[in-house]
Amino acid sequence: MRIVALAGGIGGARFLRGLKEIVGPQDEITVIGNTGDDIHLFGLKVCPDLDTVMYTLGGGIHEEQGWGRADETWSIKNEMKAYGVGPEWFGLGDRDFATHIVRTQMLGAGYPLSAVTEALCDRWQPGVRLLPMSDDRVETHVRITDEQGPRVVHFQEYWVRLHAAVAAEAIVPVGVDTAKPAPGVLEALAAADVILLPPSNPVVSIGTILAVPGIREAVAAATAPVVGLSPIIGGAPVRGMADKVLAAVGVEATADAVALHYGGRGAPGGSGRPAGLLDGWLVDTADQAVVAAVEAAGISCRAIPLLMTDTDATAAMAREALALAEQVRR
Repeated sequence: MRIVALAGGIGGARFLRGLKEIVGPQDEITVIGNTGDDIHLFGLKVCPDLDTVMYTLGGGIHEEQGWGRADETWSIKNEMKAYGVGPEWFGLGDRDFATHIVRTQMLGAGYPLSAVTEALCDRWQPGVRLLPMSDDRVETHVRITDEQGPRVVHFQEYWVRLHAAVAAEAIVPVGVDTAKPAPGVLEALAAADVILLPPSNPVVSIGTILAVPGIREAVAAATAPVVGLSPIIGGAPVRGMADKVLAAVGVEATADAVALHYGGRGAPGGSGRPAGLLDGWLVDTADQAVVAAVEAAGISCRAIPLLMTDTDATAAMAREALALAEQVRR
């Protein structure tokens, strides 16, 4: 079985770890990772979502945080602070610095991000094929109004420094309009037996991937069933600030509203609306009441436990996603 998953950071990475537990050695998992969160810091190219997937599946993640390296130290950060060099609000540990140095050196030597990511994964052996959504530079920015007035900040500043405490007025993936899918992305979607949308942020993670020209169209046109898992439980995001960025695109923070945001495969686009993507949608048991509304939109829907409390619980979620995919297979 060839499984393709579109993934952002912590939620996507943890779901993938559960998915790996239930597939056979002959099955192939391709992960199309979000690069809209990428940022340049200290002269280095930092790819938070790609690294979170790589570290989580490769056994190097800081489990409590869900990001960064395990057993991290902070000597370089402290020395940078002593020199008065920032930003102080974004922490890169000593072990993590090595990844970004290698990536930046390879990019400077002319290698595309997809080749660099493959080389980094040679060390970590994540057990999946990890592809950036694009080799082109895309950075997600957020329009806000605060005490400094109307302005646009990088998504990392919005989330890490401002803690999403200011309302997001618009989400702007800079560069996405001219970006091209990375080598292998469209081919993987066309050849997939199942396409999964893990419980990653539907706007700044999966939404940014889908915004790369050609990717949303490839998902909509795929012969494989497309099944997503809700990142919203009981009207609130499991973690992060999906509710803040959903509001910026006019979508209510509910499990059924996110499903309708993605749209059903049986509801083609029109009047400026993009084609729908979903054949199936999993919501948490707390949201059992929305199942009928989702199914009325032409999307098969099931209510199951969606809290990734441990690997076994996450594996059960992945098993339900694949089972739903088989039920809706066209």
